[in-house]
Amino acid sequence: MGAVGALALTALPAWTAVAAPSATAVISEVYGGGGNSGATLTRDFVELANAGSEVFDLSAYSVQYLPGTASASSQWQVTALGGSLAAGGHYLVGEGTGSGGTTALPTPDAAGSIAMSATTGTIALVSGTTALTCKTAADCTADSRVLDVVGYGTAVVREGSGPATGASNTASVARADSLADTDDNATDLTAGTPTPVNSAGQTPDSGGGEGGGGGGGGTTDPGTVRVHDIQGTTRLSPYAGKAVTRVPGIVTGVRTSGSKGYWIQDPEADSDARTSEGVFVYTGSTTPTVAVGDSVLVTGRVTEYHPSSTSQSVTEITGPTATVVSAGNALPEPVKLDETTVPDAYTPEADGGSIEALALEPGSYALDFYESLEGMRTTFTDARVVGATDAYDELWVTVKPDEHPTKRGGTLYSSYAEPNTGRVKVASLDTTGPVANVGDELSGTTTGPLDYSTYGGYILQATQLGTLSSEGLKQEVTRRQKGDELAVATYNVENLDALDDQKKFDRLAQGVAVNLNSPDIVALEEIQDDNGATNDGTLTSEATLTKFTTAIRAAGGPRYSWRYIAPENNQDGGEPGGNIRQVFLFNPKRVSFTDRAGGDATTATSVVKTRKGAHLTYSPGRINPTSDAWDSSRKPLVGEFVFHGEPVFVIANHFTSKGGDQPLHGRYQQPARSSETQRAAQAAEVNTFVKSLLAADKDAKAVVLGDLNDFEFSGTVTTLTSGGVLRPLITTLPPAERYTYVYDGNSQTLDHTLTTPAVTHFDYDVVHINAEFADQASDHDPQIVRIDVSRCRGH
Repeated sequence: MGAVGALALTALPAWTAVAAPSATAVISEVYGGGGNSGATLTRDFVELANAGSEVFDLSAYSVQYLPGTASASSQWQVTALGGSLAAGGHYLVGEGTGSGGTTALPTPDAAGSIAMSATTGTIALVSGTTALTCKTAADCTADSRVLDVVGYGTAVVREGSGPATGASNTASVARADSLADTDDNATDLTAGTPTPVNSAGQTPDSGGGEGGGGGGGGTTDPGTVRVHDIQGTTRLSPYAGKAVTRVPGIVTGVRTSGSKGYWIQDPEADSDARTSEGVFVYTGSTTPTVAVGDSVLVTGRVTEYHPSSTSQSVTEITGPTATVVSAGNALPEPVKLDETTVPDAYTPEADGGSIEALALEPGSYALDFYESLEGMRTTFTDARVVGATDAYDELWVTVKPDEHPTKRGGTLYSSYAEPNTGRVKVASLDTTGPVANVGDELSGTTTGPLDYSTYGGYILQATQLGTLSSEGLKQEVTRRQKGDELAVATYNVENLDALDDQKKFDRLAQGVAVNLNSPDIVALEEIQDDNGATNDGTLTSEATLTKFTTAIRAAGGPRYSWRYIAPENNQDGGEPGGNIRQVFLFNPKRVSFTDRAGGDATTATSVVKTRKGAHLTYSPGRINPTSDAWDSSRKPLVGEFVFHGEPVFVIANHFTSKGGDQPLHGRYQQPARSSETQRAAQAAEVNTFVKSLLAADKDAKAVVLGDLNDFEFSGTVTTLTSGGVLRPLITTLPPAERYTYVYDGNSQTLDHTLTTPAVTHFDYDVVHINAEFADQASDHDPQIVRIDVSRCRGH
């Protein structure tokens, strides 16, 4: 939740510079003394005015602030705008609030929380919401995005001969009524008593003042607009950008941390199931003074806040004034969330476009059903936890207990067409959330307003939280391999480097030595260089691997040896400076590594056919590392091992992440998965290499494994297995066991083990030790395959 979100770009004036005086929107007044000692007003503000004869669209603009004594480390702070500026009209932007003063601003048209200096600073009116980077007057006035600049006090960034002077705790700098703009701040603006005016023409003494909660005073008669009118029948409010007056409702929840505000719900519902009766009232940095059960009349401006560029929006009332009519009122009955109310279909489709303007169909689609309840009280009982408590004290439950259950209590994500409609995120408004693992239960009743968040979508903000009933989920321990079985595992150890705490090493080591029962070969993903994110060109991982293998030994495992190829500096993606790579650990008492020197970060290994079968030109080596498929991504590591006299080839992978893909719950449906393009190219490279191996020896025994960052039903895996050269072992498990990762309450497969056709006798296991638990050593579960090499084809 946050301040007014930037709306989609509309047709904008073709501003190219500010050398000529503005004939339309200008910054008309700036005041940074709000709430300071001696101030009358409680809040800083920026006022805009329109000197032109046409409406000026502000929906893709922002006001930005830079301290007057800006240093190299100073950054522009941004407040996004919305709506429009009428010809000859004013537009008020409320900023930081102080502890002093006695008089509130009139209801702002946009709200930010920038703590402006009373005496010196720069305000810019900017096309777009990307923060400026300029630090000089020349650079800023030359930026084509900058429409107007006001520097005051001793500000370096200003227009003309000098900044406007005289600003203080009790004085603003303002243009004359003519709004003359000669591009000289010292000439155009003078100091005087602050005179904020909003788009409705309201001033501090004309009513309509802002506030964080109660005490608004005035009439107790409701206005003509109700909450269901504001919410409308689509995801976008028909009142977006407009002021609303004395909207009635009962306060159903109050948020006093983070982005502050409260929810109101109209107890007099209309008959349209599409129109929500609840809405969030956003107070920004101001702690609300209303309480649950208060009957209030809220005046403010309706906005649509997008938590991210691809998310759905949250309808809010911003810059609010609230009049408390009465306290202790009964709350509206909550809407039940269960298998009888939540539809089985997930979302309407718009051919990849936005669904925001589509009329809601809450009886047909789960996303529409949840949207029709945005801001309203909802409730569920006895719900199973399907996503463990995270660092923000949030967890996931399913309100549909029979929807794709996993063996250990989660909810399986098994196709793009079935994202699991019963998943709901839960947070507590009043207390710290319980520490829950997958399979636990929130027993009894959980109730609160239904919100929408950046991460995960719809979230129930609980004012009443059920009691956690633990099901005692245990970490799995796989069996030890037999003497004639080669055990090969893969484990994503989540950005491990030598500077990490010993506790992390010990927990990961326990996973290898105990839970995986000391495999013969372990392919590790996300091993970083020896100083992690320190970006100084360090490439080796010797200290990291020494520390890790020592911890494994201390946990009862073998003394592992290792092989890897160091990447080029900052060329393999991952955390900047970390130089992430794959690594082979192997137990030299059980398996030997065939070293063939010459492989490096940019030299490809290849397959040679001999009378004794296939071998690698370089071991360890990389698969075609200069291919565009691996741009800013990890390159596969290939190694040749010998077990009981038999060569075995292992290919460790870490394909590019899903970063940039649109979310399941977002406004674009069906969501675009743009990251698949690169993974498809990576899968094709590995597939080609495996085909070359089988061309040299059709009975070659190879294990392809690692974090592929894609599902077993994805195009990535289809490409990787093309031609029947590899078998995905995840599909050999019962469906309820096919997962290695839990995301947004969906148990899914991102990590894979695949084998060539000659590997005919094997035992495969995903070892669940992390993904389902609130306390994790890594966010991925490892997996292992035990191969009876003597019984495999071609032996």
